[in-house]
Amino acid sequence: MMQVTETVKQLIIINIIFFVGTLIVGQPAYDILSLHFPANEKFQVWQIVTHMFMHGGITHILFNMLGLWMFGSQLEQKWGAKKFLFFYMSCGIGAALLSIGISYYMFNDAVSILVENGFEKTAILDVLSHQKIDTRWKDIIGPLKLQNMTQAYFGQAVGASGALYGTLIAFAFMFPNASLMMLFIPIPIKAKYFIPALLAYDLFSGLRGHSVLGGGDGIGHFAHLGGALIGFLMMWYWKKNQFNNNRWN
Repeated sequence: MMQVTETVKQLIIINIIFFVGTLIVGQPAYDILSLHFPANEKFQVWQIVTHMFMHGGITHILFNMLGLWMFGSQLEQKWGAKKFLFFYMSCGIGAALLSIGISYYMFNDAVSILVENGFEKTAILDVLSHQKIDTRWKDIIGPLKLQNMTQAYFGQAVGASGALYGTLIAFAFMFPNASLMMLFIPIPIKAKYFIPALLAYDLFSGLRGHSVLGGGDGIGHFAHLGGALIGFLMMWYWKKNQFNNNRWN
């Protein structure tokens, strides 16, 4: 069995501390540490980092930490602690920034239509700040754009999944022929096939929800894909520059 490496162990401990803290503090912890939309008054710049250590429930943190242990430990052993931590945090922060960018586009797409139809942007933001919506908006922009706008504004992103998906991409680069198994399909599948299939599932699930911000299951599938994209770009660049084999001790 793969032993947990030191940096991965510390990351898991920090995640557990945050999780236990949220159980004690409750919603105020999510208000302060979850990632909010920049136009929302609850947004703070540190949330781009702190949301990575927040989780929505025991299953959420369990699967993320299991993945971090399984895949992160092997990468840390190969790369060294500093390089792995840099990669992991970069994927998580990159996923957050991409998610904000998508949210910003979808939010402003809807708001611009409302402005063209006589609404003032400040008035729209004021209504949203009171946790409300104007019933006339749906008739003007339609239910899908309204859903995207409200999801962007009211959404709270939590979890290490963006960083974890970047880690999965790196694992597939470094150990493409390693055999992996899904919980409900006990058949070994090579990482170079398993991980792209997992990404395809996330893409399908996100699109099925008819919202670019995520599926109807409450999972931020596109945040997962954002972390995977950052991980892929970093691994491609490192491989191109023969940087993958360098260790940062």
